[in-house]
Order: sequence, then structure tokens, then C-alpha cells
Amino acid sequence: MQIEDEIKGRFRNERHKGLINLTFTVKQLSYSFLKTLKTHGLTEPQYNILRVLRGFRNEGPSSIGFLKERMLDRSSDVSRLVDKLYEKGLIDRKENDIDRRQKDVVITENGLKLLAEMLDCEAQADSELNNLTDEEVVELNRLLDKIRE
Repeated sequence: MQIEDEIKGRFRNERHKGLINLTFTVKQLSYSFLKTLKTHGLTEPQYNILRVLRGFRNEGPSSIGFLKERMLDRSSDVSRLVDKLYEKGLIDRKENDIDRRQKDVVITENGLKLLAEMLDCEAQADSELNNLTDEEVVELNRLLDKIRE
């Protein structure tokens, strides 16, 4: 469905339409995923941290700064998020042996288990772009990268 029909609106020009279309589409795609995260007791930034820790767990503990660099939402308060995940038993943290001001953060077995339970959520999220061909997805990624340049 075209964006004009979705929101029953008009646009100043094609660039304005593109920005509104992009914003609307992102919100629509993430809505169902956010509902799923909620059923697992996670927020999107908490989920993001768990995935980063899982992906880099073979490289040893991660610092708060390391996590912040890899967050999708760069404005997130990573220290607070780490505290919440620690309280839930999904991560472990301890003082860095070299720099006591830093914390070493690792995902726990409970955190890995939760992510394993959520594989169907990830598959559902991946399927959101199934109406695009592989070539269209490559082009979409190229255009999104270009927007951020």
C-alpha cells in the first residue's frame, strides 16, 4: 500500500514523502518485534546488548565502551542497561583487572538460553523483507548506507 493511503496524508515533495515513508516503515516493522521482546521481559536496547555479547563472547569480556560503539541506539545509557541485565541474571560484570574504572561484561548461560528461545523471533524479523528480492535487499542496504553518509 502506498504511504499516502496508509496515513491519508500529503507531502511537500518527494524527499519529504521519502522521509515519512522511511519513518513509518521502520515503526511498522519494529512494532511486532517489540511486542515479542516484551513477552521475554526485554527492551530493544537490552536485546541489542545481549546479541552483541553473544556475538563477541569468544573474544573475551566486553567493556561498556565496546558495547556502546555497537548499539543501534547510540543514545542508550549502556551502564544502566547493563545493570538491568545483571539484575535479571542475563549477564555478569566485574571490575577490569587493569583499569578498575571499567567493567568487564559477559553474557551468562541464562542470557544465551534466553536468546536461543528467541530464535523464532529473529526468524520472524528476518522474514519482514521477504517481499523483496535478494537484489532489492542489497539495493535497499546500499541506499540506507548512502543516506547515513
